[in-house]
Amino acid sequence: MARNKPKTEKKKANPDGTMTVSGHLKELRNRIAVILLVFAAAMITLVILAPHLIMFFTEMGGRYGYQFVVIAPQEMLMQQFRLAVIGGLIVASPVILYEVYGFLRPGLEKGERSILRLALFLGLLFFGIGVVFAYFIAIPFMLNFLISLNNDEILLSSIKASISVASYLDFILLMFIIFGAMFEMPLISVVLSRFGLLTPKMMTKARPIAIILIFILAAFMTPPDVVSQIMVAVPMLLLFFFSTMLCRIFYKRRQEKREEAEEEGEASPEG
Repeated sequence: MARNKPKTEKKKANPDGTMTVSGHLKELRNRIAVILLVFAAAMITLVILAPHLIMFFTEMGGRYGYQFVVIAPQEMLMQQFRLAVIGGLIVASPVILYEVYGFLRPGLEKGERSILRLALFLGLLFFGIGVVFAYFIAIPFMLNFLISLNNDEILLSSIKASISVASYLDFILLMFIIFGAMFEMPLISVVLSRFGLLTPKMMTKARPIAIILIFILAAFMTPPDVVSQIMVAVPMLLLFFFSTMLCRIFYKRRQEKREEAEEEGEASPEG
């Protein structure tokens, strides 16, 4: 007596080869599960390393004469947990971006896939460069300048500066985010100009307004002192001018490719 063959699993695909809605949802579920597992593993690891990270950041301030205190019983615990969450997101970010790319990949054309891969890689790279710039250049300069304002003999006679660990880490993390995001400007200009959404003419016209907005943003994003605002505004201005140059280069290449395609299209009927 012949055994019944096991029923084969139905493919999650439409007759035209495209994936069904249930197939997309299953794939999305699997990719989210991978992201959550990587994030959880990174966060658990960083919970253990969080005290060392706090010491690493506070030692930088200690070199400039800052003294740190905790003003609430749970402050250190909360800061360790916060660093673990933020660090977990940073460690898991390559996996997050890879899974996002994998989910979007089937719906993209070949040229769009290349652009997206390059944008994701360069996005991580430029953000990292911004964080490194903040850690080695911007933050030490700001810390040195701000502590020098407190070194007045009259103030020192009656006031002693003791900085909350939470306030100090807020400042450090804010600077990392600001400078990391700032260094994404050239990449954004390249991607938008590659798709024809941004032109050199648009950036040239927007230059006066952009300069004003940059200084306004710097004033809102930094502590209320002129030096911190200038330390943020000047790199943003340089990145804006660099972005304009890149926009001009990539937009010109796009126009040249379009003209070549039009010429080939006009020549093909004659052949």
